[in-house]
Amino acid sequence: MTSSELFVSPQGAAWVSPEPGVTRRIMAYLPEMMMVEVAFEKGAVGALHSHPHIQASYVAEGSFEVTIDGKTETLPQGGSFIVPPNLVHGVKALERGRLIDTFTPHRAEFLK
Repeated sequence: MTSSELFVSPQGAAWVSPEPGVTRRIMAYLPEMMMVEVAFEKGAVGALHSHPHIQASYVAEGSFEVTIDGKTETLPQGGSFIVPPNLVHGVKALERGRLIDTFTPHRAEFLK
């Protein structure tokens, strides 16, 4: 499938667990963009990684230690960050929290 429905209810998106203490659900997507909600237990880590997509993330709940290209900052609820293509990045939840991640283009591997 190359796109989601135009309207996606919370019940319409399945949660998956890519890493211990981390769950995510695809909120909506088109080939050019994807929005994903990611929930973290306190202390859970989104391991350092890179990908060719641009990623912009919003801290919807909690606080996170965010590392991008070797630089680390702490972001509270309401903070945001952007990751250019191919930069190594990752997060650690300092408390229970949620990120809203957007990717352009969409992450095809999330749809499998």
